[in-house]
Amino acid sequence: MAERLSIAYSPCPNDTFVFHAWAHGLVPGADAPEVTFADIDITNGLAERGELDVLKISYGQLPWVLDEYALLPCGGALGRGCGPLVLTREPDTDLTGRTVAVPSERSTAYLLFRLWAAKAVPGGFGKIVVLPFHEIMPAVRDGRVDAGLVIHEARFTYQQYGLHRLADMGEAWEQDTGLPIPLGAIIARRSLGQERLREIAEAIRASVRMAWEDPAASRPYVLEHAQEMDPGVADQHIGLYVNEFTADLGEAGYAAVRGLLTRAAAEGLVPAIGPGALSF
Repeated sequence: MAERLSIAYSPCPNDTFVFHAWAHGLVPGADAPEVTFADIDITNGLAERGELDVLKISYGQLPWVLDEYALLPCGGALGRGCGPLVLTREPDTDLTGRTVAVPSERSTAYLLFRLWAAKAVPGGFGKIVVLPFHEIMPAVRDGRVDAGLVIHEARFTYQQYGLHRLADMGEAWEQDTGLPIPLGAIIARRSLGQERLREIAEAIRASVRMAWEDPAASRPYVLEHAQEMDPGVADQHIGLYVNEFTADLGEAGYAAVRGLLTRAAAEGLVPAIGPGALSF
């Protein structure tokens, strides 16, 4: 590749696992990019401002940036049984008029929550508070918010905070649509050109394959950035969020993304996208 690319992704185990080989210059023929670690709400903002070449963002942010960025067919997070959870201090809490903490109002989690709440909370929830994802469970536990919409490894750790799962957004989505759950997208500047975009996609695919072939190679990088996460939880995190859709979205993956964004646009939650918007 030509000039060194800039990329932003989270310090979560699935991202560091996926991008380890590329970030360390181990992918043959692909120079290592300049990496920025950032929470998803920050990367969503970076994309909207057009500040970096390649980013991991929420699919919920995608409709706002498709003019400048192309969706890449690999490297992201999409799967089954891996959706965001709504957590509360008490089981079966009624969310009508309640305060809910979310990781980003442009997050896929929030889109799934809004689609679910339209049916499950007909009276409407109250205030939405945006918090970094790792602060949401403590906020629910301490009573600063009534409920929290959580992502990532919270699926495996929420009981340690004495919290209850009120609803599983991914389970609701899968039951309703039969489609996998789109969570995080990898995007790259369209101005880089078709050839460069293909090279980036191939570098990411190679990085994914190398991570699968030699998981031990990425382990120090994963644990270094895992925010004091238990190694076993990190392994569960990777096992859930890095799957066949990470290597290639494929027909089912693209159908899931189109399905989510079409439904969200019909509810007025995101701008409508054109028929060829997801291709490059």
